[in-house]
Amino acid sequence: MNRRNLGRLLTATLSLALLASSPFAHAAADEAPDALIKRVSSEVLDTIKSDKAIQAGETNRVLTLVDTKVMPNVNFTRMTASAVGRNWRQATPEQKQRLQDEFKTLLIRTYSGALSQVKDQTLNVKPLRAAPTDTDVTVRTEVIGRGDPVQLDYRMEKTPTGWKIYDLNVLGVWLVETYRTQFAQEIGASGVEGLITSMAQRNKTNAGAKS
Repeated sequence: MNRRNLGRLLTATLSLALLASSPFAHAAADEAPDALIKRVSSEVLDTIKSDKAIQAGETNRVLTLVDTKVMPNVNFTRMTASAVGRNWRQATPEQKQRLQDEFKTLLIRTYSGALSQVKDQTLNVKPLRAAPTDTDVTVRTEVIGRGDPVQLDYRMEKTPTGWKIYDLNVLGVWLVETYRTQFAQEIGASGVEGLITSMAQRNKTNAGAKS
């Protein structure tokens, strides 16, 4: 795997881990989004570096981490809906829930192995270019370690319970946009149910590969 592809895997995985802000769930809802990312990153990186199971890419441990710490701080419904695109409106409530479940598992299983590569990386949060009244911002950061810094940006929205992340940019590529193109092709070929089946099969294959 070349350095660029490894960087994509590593930073995409970090993007999941760095969202884990449950230790600060009590923080004020008006906490600045860049301050939240900056404060959380050091805590989570320390956790990854000290957790042998996560470093080994143990999927169940990563799933637990995401369920307990990441999901409360991400608008994952919006993220999934954006990735599915206009077809989201045609899905039933039951299909929407299954889409979210399979999409979350797909992301985690795809990138969990790269956690073993986390060594001495740090996150540099760039100055936030936003007005105090803005409710939708992009927090730009870079992961610093060996080699060139790697771009990692967050799209965030302000909600009554604080800032939530709904999209990620890794090395100039927005996660939602990438999956939207892929999902549109699968839905066009076999419908929403076909997309769910495809993701479920992919997750089953990934799980088998790790066992």
